[in-house]
Amino acid sequence: MIERFGAAPGAAPPLRVHPDLHLLTEREREIVGWVATGLSNDEIAAGLVVSPATVRTHVSRALIKLGARDRAQLVVIAYQSGVPLPGEDHPTCRAGGRILSALSPKCQAS
Repeated sequence: MIERFGAAPGAAPPLRVHPDLHLLTEREREIVGWVATGLSNDEIAAGLVVSPATVRTHVSRALIKLGARDRAQLVVIAYQSGVPLPGEDHPTCRAGGRILSALSPKCQAS
């Protein structure tokens, strides 16, 4: 308890990687990262140029594999496990994914 509250201000909490995170495919993990940015399925689909049904499928499979009851819990798992959030180095950002660039502050066109 002392170590937890005695940590340096601004220090990131230690990761608690979900034990089933390794079960996600690369695409499911990517979609979980986009979900953690707060985008809707339709917004993610438009930015990644896939159908909303495809995004829903990936989200649903991630929920099942991780035992998450809803999107909010999926976001918590993503942050606690250190799932990378999309940023400037994401291929969609580099390719000028205008929709994602406009909605995600980490994905700004340069």
